[in-house]
Amino acid sequence: MRIAVGGIHTECSTYSPVLMTVDDFRVLRGEELLRANAFSFLEADGVEPLPLLHARAVPGGPVSQPGYEVLKREFLDRLRSALPIDGLYLAMHGAMKVDGMDDAEGDWITAARAIVGSNSLIAVSYDLHGNVSQRVIDAIDIFAAYRTAPHVDTVETMARAWSMLVEACGKGMRPGVAWAPVPVLLPGERTSTEDAPAANLYRALSEIDGRPGILDANLMVGYVWADEPRATACAVVTGLDRLAASKAAEEIAASYWNARKKFRIGPVTGPLEDMLDIAERSTTRPVILADSGDNPTGGGVGDRADVLNALLARDWSDALIAGIADRPAVDACFAAGEGDRLNLSIGGSLDRSSGCVAVTAEVVRLDNPGAPAERQAVIRVGGITIVVAARRRPYHAMEDFRRLGLDPEAMRLLVVKSGYLSPELAPIARPNLMALTDGVVNQDIAALACERRRRPMFPFDPDFEFVPRTRLSRRWSES
Repeated sequence: MRIAVGGIHTECSTYSPVLMTVDDFRVLRGEELLRANAFSFLEADGVEPLPLLHARAVPGGPVSQPGYEVLKREFLDRLRSALPIDGLYLAMHGAMKVDGMDDAEGDWITAARAIVGSNSLIAVSYDLHGNVSQRVIDAIDIFAAYRTAPHVDTVETMARAWSMLVEACGKGMRPGVAWAPVPVLLPGERTSTEDAPAANLYRALSEIDGRPGILDANLMVGYVWADEPRATACAVVTGLDRLAASKAAEEIAASYWNARKKFRIGPVTGPLEDMLDIAERSTTRPVILADSGDNPTGGGVGDRADVLNALLARDWSDALIAGIADRPAVDACFAAGEGDRLNLSIGGSLDRSSGCVAVTAEVVRLDNPGAPAERQAVIRVGGITIVVAARRRPYHAMEDFRRLGLDPEAMRLLVVKSGYLSPELAPIARPNLMALTDGVVNQDIAALACERRRRPMFPFDPDFEFVPRTRLSRRWSES
C-alpha cells in the first residue's frame, strides 16, 4: 500500500496583529519527515510511506496569504508526484487562520482531495483545540484528535489516525465521519483534561471507541480566540456504522453542553497584582506564575513586558522571567557582549500596543545556535533575571533552561508565558499561579470582540436552548 504523509500545524489568534510567514514554520520534507521523532510510527508491514511536506509553527497571529500559498503549493506538487496512492495521512492542528481566508484547513484538505480523487482514503489528526467545519468533514474518511490538555498524547493521536488508515486500506474498509457541533467556546485553561469535568468527559471516550461500528470518538473544545464562523466545540466520531456513529456524536455533544457551566481554571487565578501578593507571601519555591494573556503556545505575541514592569515596581529580587520576544534587544546584547551593561528597551517589538520597559541591564549569557533568529540573551536587571529571545517561543521544557545555565527550581519566582503549565513545569510549581494578564489570548472570554462567530454561542450568550444534531460527511452519506 502506498500512503502519503504531510500536513500543516499551527494555531492562530485572529486578535493578533502580527502575521506569521514561511520563516516561522519548521518544514520537514521527504526523508527528513520520516526521520523525525514525531513520525516514528509510520513503519507498518505492507506499507510504503510517502513523505511529502509537513510544516509546523509556534502558534501566533494569522499566517500571511503569500506564505501559506508557498507551503500549500509545494505540498500539492509533492502530492501529485506521489500518485497513485491508496491513502493520505494529514497531521493538522485545526485552528490555523490565513489572512483573508476562512477555514484554512478546509482549503488545504479539499485541495488534497481534489488531487487524490474519490477512491483514496484521507485520515487527519487534530489538536482538540482545533475548529472543525463541514468542509473538512466532507473531504475526509478518518478523524482522530488529542485527548489530553496539556497535550501529552500528540504522537499517540497521530498514530491512532495512521493505524486506522492503514487498517482501512489493507482491509478494503470504507469508514466515515459523523460530527455534532456544540455552540460552546471555552479556553483551554478552563477545559484542562487534568481537572473535572473535562477529565471525566475525555475518560468516557475510550468506552465509546469499543462500541460496535465505532472506530474513534473525539470531543473538540475548539479554539476560542478565533473570531470566525467555523469556531465551535463539537463531537467527531469515525465509524463503520452510520447510526452508531451518529448516536455517539450526539451523546458526546450533549455531555459537553450539559457541563458547560462547570468548567473552571485549575490553578489559583486572578489579576496580576493579586497573584504577585500571593507570591510575595509564599515561603516555598519556586512559585511559578503564568503570564496567560501573552502565551505564545496559545497564539500570544510573546513580547509583552507587563510582568517585568510590575516586578520592577515592587523592587523584586530572585525572579526569572522566561522569556520575552524582542529581537532588537537580543541584537543589542550581542553587540555589547557578555559582562557588559547597557540601556535596553524591552517589550513591544512585535506589537507596539504591548508597550515596553526601559532598563539598564547586565548581559549574563549569550546563546547563539547559528541563525540570528534563534539567538537568546540572559540579562539581569537588579534582582530579576530575564531571558530575551529573538524569535517568539515558549519556555516550557527544562532543557530550555539548562541550555542557558538556569535552574528554575532554585528561583523564588519563575514567570513563564503560559496558560496551564507544561507537564515538565507543573510538578515543580510551589505553588502554581495564573495571572489574568493582557494580550491577544487573554482570559476575559465574554468580553472578546465577537463579530463573525455564529450566534448564539456560550459564554458570549449565557442562556439559550440547544439540542445536538449529527451531520454525516458527504462521502459517507453518498456511499
